[in-house]
Amino acid sequence: MITAQKIGLRYDGGPEVINDASFHLEEGSFHYLTGPSGSGKTSLMRMLHVGKLPSRGVMRIFGSDITAASRGERAKIRRKIGVIFQNYRLLPHLSVFDNIALPLRLADAPEPKIKQAVTDIVEWIGLGDNLKSKPVFLSGGQQQRAAIARAVITKPKFLLADEPTGNLDDAMGLRIMALFEELNRSGTAIVLATHNEAMIDRFPHPVLKIKDGALIST
Repeated sequence: MITAQKIGLRYDGGPEVINDASFHLEEGSFHYLTGPSGSGKTSLMRMLHVGKLPSRGVMRIFGSDITAASRGERAKIRRKIGVIFQNYRLLPHLSVFDNIALPLRLADAPEPKIKQAVTDIVEWIGLGDNLKSKPVFLSGGQQQRAAIARAVITKPKFLLADEPTGNLDDAMGLRIMALFEELNRSGTAIVLATHNEAMIDRFPHPVLKIKDGALIST
């Protein structure tokens, strides 16, 4: 599904923040991405989301070389990818319902299907009483759960999650991990960036480790 061959990334002519990273992610796989702060995790995630292109090397996502792809082709690739950002990126002028429903509306899903899908997922993540609220009125943990729901509601082919349980209590963190496990069993490939070693031990999957921009083990 995704292959990278000696990719590098630098910003505005500065030093490389990713250097000579090579890896292969198969369809339906589940990997953790770990490494200290500043190691390059976020930069690698940005390339996996096609938000940033490699400065060198080759990265193919769903069979397309993202560096050679047109802007329109890259947009089509991104629509197959769900992303849970660490800063949530909820739209402040939309309600919880409309934030979560947005990916389905962009895909032209019928409103009855959207209503059912949103209702189902908010019951799972415990936001049923907040559907009409704007993000500013939610706690950090509630915003995080809304962002998770928005990312997974389309059951994407590939899910990127950056510290998705960081602001959640243990019980809700376990529910979210159970949701990810179910998504993965249904065919969604997942890369989950985390510092939580206990979670990795409880839900074991292969680990991609990054240090100083280099992928040191898989």
